[in-house]
Amino acid sequence: MPRDLTPCEKIERSLIKRFRKELWKPFIVAVKRYELIQPGDRIAVCISGGKDSMLLAKLMQELHRHTFIPFEVEFLVMDPGYSPENRAKIEANARLMEIPIRVFSSDIFDVTSKLDCNPCYMCARMRRGFLYDRARELGCNKIALGHHFNDVIETTVMGMFYGAQLQGMLPKLHSRNFPGMELIRPLYCVHEDDILSWCRYNDLSFIACACRLTEKAATDTGASKRQEIKELLRALRKDNPDVEKSVFNSIHAVSLDTMPGYKWRGREHSFLERYDEGDDGGDGLPE
Repeated sequence: MPRDLTPCEKIERSLIKRFRKELWKPFIVAVKRYELIQPGDRIAVCISGGKDSMLLAKLMQELHRHTFIPFEVEFLVMDPGYSPENRAKIEANARLMEIPIRVFSSDIFDVTSKLDCNPCYMCARMRRGFLYDRARELGCNKIALGHHFNDVIETTVMGMFYGAQLQGMLPKLHSRNFPGMELIRPLYCVHEDDILSWCRYNDLSFIACACRLTEKAATDTGASKRQEIKELLRALRKDNPDVEKSVFNSIHAVSLDTMPGYKWRGREHSFLERYDEGDDGGDGLPE
């Protein structure tokens, strides 16, 4: 008679069986397509306690167990000043999912709560810096964050609508302040709706927002604008179910020869720089 599965084994099986198409496959697609993991990597999986980072941790753990690529993982939780309830929730979920987390503390929430200008932006920057620093101390050369497909789309549309720029979110990038370190986003092709379905299927509950400034979220421009974009995309999907896929594909196929201006490594360029080379494709009209 087969033995009953433990709660953790049920969660793991759901990733490989029930949600193989929705979660495991797009995770592997991103790892391979963007060459996110190399032999010899030591990767710090950064866990905030939310659904995205906890799923990422479990996927990375499963990949580490079953891949032929030799790499190591650390599961890193930075406590920037969580409430006791949120800290306990993160630790309980890690035990349930059998993820061996390392927790370290900082005073980021205390520092940023005193700022009048862009506290959320500064909090994000400081948290990432602390994570890079701790990951490097552990001998890691990469940190993995839980940004997913919808984060990529929303960031792109927000940049166009409110930042006056066509800007994407790369699946990996080199750190400017920590030489030799990279940031990778293995959930790049995973949809948020599928993450939510996985949570419901396994009756999992994660912290939604651990920030002490949650009460101010409604007045935070960045938070409200992102929610606005979420609602816009949701409305557009009713008439065009592939609208987000179109945005995603478009940032992989930018035609620079049709752009009047663009930036490369922080430097602005104009189409006029190459206009007189006579290779602009003409006006496309018959002669």
